[in-house]
Amino acid sequence: MTPQPPTAEEQPHHLVGIGIGPFNLSLAALAHGVPGGLDTAFYEQRHAFHWHPGLLIEGTTLQVPFLADLVTLADPASPWSFLNYLKHRDRLFPFYFAEKFHIERTEYDAYCRWVSENLTDLHFSHQVDAVRWNGERALFEIDFTQLDVNGEVEALGRSYARNLVLGIGTEPYVPEPLKPLADAPAVPVIHSADYLKNRERLLAADHITVIGSGQSGAEVFLDLLRNRPVGAEKLTWLARTEAFAPMEYSKLGLEHFTPDYTRYFHALPEPVRDQLVPRQWQLHKGIDADTLAAIHDELYRRTQHGGWPDATLTPGVTVRTAGRVATTKVELHVEHIQQGTRSRLTTDAVVLATGYRERPLGRILAGLDPYMRYDAGERPRVDEEFRLVLDPHVTGSVYVQNAEKHTHGVGAPDLGLAAWRSAAILNSVTGKEPYPLPARTAFTTFGLDKKDQTRPARQPEGLVPLVEQR
Repeated sequence: MTPQPPTAEEQPHHLVGIGIGPFNLSLAALAHGVPGGLDTAFYEQRHAFHWHPGLLIEGTTLQVPFLADLVTLADPASPWSFLNYLKHRDRLFPFYFAEKFHIERTEYDAYCRWVSENLTDLHFSHQVDAVRWNGERALFEIDFTQLDVNGEVEALGRSYARNLVLGIGTEPYVPEPLKPLADAPAVPVIHSADYLKNRERLLAADHITVIGSGQSGAEVFLDLLRNRPVGAEKLTWLARTEAFAPMEYSKLGLEHFTPDYTRYFHALPEPVRDQLVPRQWQLHKGIDADTLAAIHDELYRRTQHGGWPDATLTPGVTVRTAGRVATTKVELHVEHIQQGTRSRLTTDAVVLATGYRERPLGRILAGLDPYMRYDAGERPRVDEEFRLVLDPHVTGSVYVQNAEKHTHGVGAPDLGLAAWRSAAILNSVTGKEPYPLPARTAFTTFGLDKKDQTRPARQPEGLVPLVEQR
């Protein structure tokens, strides 16, 4: 059957994005610079852009350099670069003299909000409810609800797209033993994603326990430590890992966050990929060495007048079960993995720095489920160009951002690969190469078959050799 063209009111977009976090914001910014224009629309149910507001602790910095902004590693000349943001704020010279390669998280959040407030194809307060494939028109249908400032329904709408990109991000992960307590509002068990909102309440507690071995747990523990009385800190930090381990930050180690490694990883057999990701936790779940040093320095400072701080830091521990004691306390049943011993810990507040998990795509993509293809682990299959593998009858493409760790490796949630992945998606959408990508990005050769990790070299177009004038 020949697809019917849409009416004027139903003119389809080239690309519709669902979710506006850093990754889809990167895509929107780079789409703005595609030659000839690209008709896009991005929907987000929140009222404005915010990046991990609960963890914008004073003084905390990004774990990637400022060059890992929304666009620079794909298009250094983009008007949406961090340096151009500084220029518009008349702050280039102060930044130059500050010599900050790693900027503060609050500044990254402000930069992203500046971009989000100046791109015209972003639609906040728009909750996407469903996505369907319309075979007769060869288009995706996107149903959405427009919300008012109170989150109430204001209007219903529908848009159409030739292609979709999902950037719905991740959600806080709460371990099963602690879910009942975290869901009870009267019990002080909160995820680190809500830390700043609950900070004063936590500091007022007699004893506080932080659970989690990563950067968030370290930052929360350090902030609490700095704001507790000397000698009466009453803090406990528990981690499942065997040590409070530093993140792998050597130059060659960081090459795991390059396009070369991403392509190499994608070409590996599925069982190999599944075994590899958990073993690479220190590449992305370790703690910044400067944060570890700051914690040790603060603990050491508190010993200068005799005595040790009332702080317990114990790695290699898992929480088996948890429950309430009376109305204001929590009892944690813990087990030390190496010793095989068990104990109980009573505390007045718990911060769960237990990380994030990819949001399931099922709710939004329920209408596409009959067309989707899954791997042996019942996860969506994703091709090298970040597209969901769909039934051939679906002629449009659905791209994913930060939902492909199982197929593309540990770089999926990394900000340093945001611009490159966005550029790769736009190249795929347009069928052209508005953003030429490098053929090689790492000194490391990750496998014996180089073609799995490098692209054919692209010859520059329209460049005329300079000739020395005599």
